[in-house]
Amino acid sequence: MFASAFLVNVLLATAAFAIPTSRERLNQRVARRLGLDHQSGVKVASSSDIAATGNTTHAEFSSNWSGAVLVQGSGTFKSVTGTFTIPTPKEPSGGSGTHSASAWVGIDGDTCGTAILQTGIDFTVSGTRTSFDAWFEWFPDFAHDFSGISLSPGNSITVSVVATSTTGGTATIVNHSTGQTVSHTFSGQPALCQENAEWIVEDFESGNSLVPLANWGTVTFTGASAGTSSGTVTPSGATIINMEQNGRVLTNAAASGSSVTVQYTGP
Repeated sequence: MFASAFLVNVLLATAAFAIPTSRERLNQRVARRLGLDHQSGVKVASSSDIAATGNTTHAEFSSNWSGAVLVQGSGTFKSVTGTFTIPTPKEPSGGSGTHSASAWVGIDGDTCGTAILQTGIDFTVSGTRTSFDAWFEWFPDFAHDFSGISLSPGNSITVSVVATSTTGGTATIVNHSTGQTVSHTFSGQPALCQENAEWIVEDFESGNSLVPLANWGTVTFTGASAGTSSGTVTPSGATIINMEQNGRVLTNAAASGSSVTVQYTGP
């Protein structure tokens, strides 16, 4: 999803300790896709930042993204995939109310400003209750929920996007724990640049501000790869992005071989 400078006012009324309704979660996702551009808030890591996060190369910071991004020339990336275990989201230390985050893979949205193809899982916690949503999107259209798939903490999920052209492709989510697969086919969409491949955990936006961020523990994308016209590449050596809000680094992300790990380190 774009972490872009586009903003939208989406009214969301969520009572304390209440799980958002399906309509409210849709409104959150509409807002999220028109959220903050992480490019506008990226900075090169200082030595103290590196010491705090444990990342030693390619470190950048964002107010709402954490994970790994590969950046190549236009027309490079044809597919992106990764498998992770759905976490049990928790309220951060001292937090109360509703907290959320989203884990996804995508093509574009970092250096490409025109479109993004992505799919992922939202997770929300309110008190002792949790909820999960599977979604697909080709920005600038907003995200849509998949139906026909159930989601629970501990489920093994593979998320994949494939660009069959710059204006068409597919988004697929497989729940290995239940045997369910859902997929959506796109056509006639705004053109992708195909210059970014991403594995991200995000703090998304509702209205003009980021939603309270859930503590997801650790999300690890395994079997992470991106398809190109000349073969398959892994996220090893990708640009690492950590989430920083109000001067505090909230995540520790790393990429090694075919895995991307995004650990929540906030309060």
